[in-house]
This record gives sequence, structure tokens and C-alpha cells, in this order.
Amino acid sequence: MQMLRIGIIGMGKMGMIRMEAVHASGKGRVAMAFDVDCKEIPGLAWAKDPMEIIASPTIDAVFIATPNHQNRPLTIAAMEHGKHVFCEKPPALTGAEVEEIRAVESRTHRTLMYGFNHRHHESIRVMKRLVDSGSYGRLLWMRGRYGKSVDKNYFSTWRASRDLAGGGILLDQGIHMLDLFLLLAGEFDEVQAMVSSLYWKLDGIEDNVFANLRNRSTGVVASLHSTMTQWRHLFSLEVFLERGHIVLNGLKTSSGSYGDEVLSVARNRGVAPAATWQDEERTVFHIDNSWVDETDAFLQSVIQGTPVGTGSSKDALKVMRLIDTIYQSEPHRHPCLKDDLST
Repeated sequence: MQMLRIGIIGMGKMGMIRMEAVHASGKGRVAMAFDVDCKEIPGLAWAKDPMEIIASPTIDAVFIATPNHQNRPLTIAAMEHGKHVFCEKPPALTGAEVEEIRAVESRTHRTLMYGFNHRHHESIRVMKRLVDSGSYGRLLWMRGRYGKSVDKNYFSTWRASRDLAGGGILLDQGIHMLDLFLLLAGEFDEVQAMVSSLYWKLDGIEDNVFANLRNRSTGVVASLHSTMTQWRHLFSLEVFLERGHIVLNGLKTSSGSYGDEVLSVARNRGVAPAATWQDEERTVFHIDNSWVDETDAFLQSVIQGTPVGTGSSKDALKVMRLIDTIYQSEPHRHPCLKDDLST
């Protein structure tokens, strides 16, 4: 089997996770890395800047785990230097920037995949299979709540700068829930939203987003609350269909702060209420293999020269266009979008 030579730009938490996943896959070896905070990692060459990795003839693929504003330019530079790219979310700061990336992808014929990691949780895979099977009937509505809290240390990080982050909790965390909505429902073409900074009051960095989405052709409606004033961390995705429901509460993470990852499934009965708590079948997912599975899928696409199955640039464009629309729905303009609706 071909062993890919990997470079990682950004060796913070995500970079370290990706390095471990690359080695666990057995399909690659991290040969070079860069981070603004130089780390001593045995057996790993340390680059003086990102371009040393991107331009290196000894590197086959690059993983990008940098502050948001660097994702687009580094992705483009890497593909133009012949590298395959795996980039963490968000892919860019706007949908228009993703279109620019896709043009380079098309021209260079490089493999490009994005880190929409939640798609690779086994609970989400089960949910997707059940929805697609049709055995529960047509999808009716979804409700997603995803929240965490931050403290005053947040002010000293790049995420508190709109120039570096491009936005607040929606780009940081809500993007994952929107991506899952799209995974299950396909498209949304109608958006109502409220974007606000209720507590932290940072310029251009929202701490709460409430959004209602609808697909006009199917009638499917989804409701999102993305927040960083959820003092007890929360993940909840509810999917209701004609003949039953599928509810995921909690998410298996290294911190454990989102609780147990529990998937509850029930079919409708013939009398009201159509389902009770006792009708539900519950599965607890104790192991999270999502990082290795996701990384392995990217490396497999590179080795075999096959299209990315999930987390493609097309998926990235869909979610970023949706985020653009959510930000545009507010009279207070988002700093990264050009059209000033307040005038």
C-alpha cells in the first residue's frame, strides 16, 4: 500500500489530532509540520513557514488546521503547488471565497476535503441510513441545538477577532449543525434568522444565532440555535418523520462535556400520542472513531484517485452559502460580506 507523505500546517489541538489519525490509518506518515509555537516532536521535521511545506517536493498532501482567515489562501496555495488538501472548517469566510477555491480545485485536479467531522460519528451515520431508507416515511422537520460556554480567556484568542475568525459561534460550532441539516435534507432555500451578541458583546463576533430554514420544494423545516452562552454544554439533533422519530442527544468528545452520545429511535403507534418514551430504542455510542475514519477516507481518496464521498468542496459551498444568508438576514451587517444591507 502506498504510504503518503503528509505535512501539517497548524499543530494545535486539531493538528495533533490529525497527526494521530494519519498514523492510525496506516496510509500516511507525517513528515513535516509548522506552527507559530514551535514544538519539539521526535522524528518530525519542523518547517520555518507554511510555504516550506506547501512547496516541498517530498510532501504529497497537506492538512490545514489554522485560524479561519488562513484556510482559503493556504488551501489555494497548496493545490497550486500540486498538493492534495484536507482543511478544517470553515473552508473560508464566505461562499464566494469557496467558489474561488473550487475553481482552483477544478483546474489543478487535486483531492480536496473539509473537516465536517460530525458526519463521521457512527450515530450520525445510523441516522442518515434510517432517513434515507424511507422506512420511516418522509422527513418533516428537524431541530438542532448546539451550545457551549466560553470564559474571559476567549478575548485573548484569535476567535475573538472578526478579522481572524470571520464570525462567531455560527462559524465556530453552528456550522456543524447546519452541515448535518444539509446532509439529511439536501437543500434549504428560505431562511429567517436572528444573529446577536447577547452577553460577550464582541464586535462582529456573535454569541447567539437563531435560524429557521425551509426547503420550499419538499416543505422540510429546520430550526437551529447556535450559542456560546450555553453554560452547560449541549448537543441535540431531533429528526421527525411521518412514521417515527430519530433523536441524538449528546456527543462523544475528548472533554466529555457534551455527555453521552445517545441515539433514540421510535416508530409511530396507531393511537395518540404516536410514540412514548417507552417506545424508544436507545443506543449509547461509547467510542468515537470519527477522526480516524474521516482522515482515512481522505487518504483513501488520494491513493485511489477517487472523488471525496462526504465533506467535499461542494458540501462546503452549500453550508457557506447558507451561513452567508443567515448573516445577511440581520440588519447589522456581517463584516466579511460586501453588500451593505443597512444603507
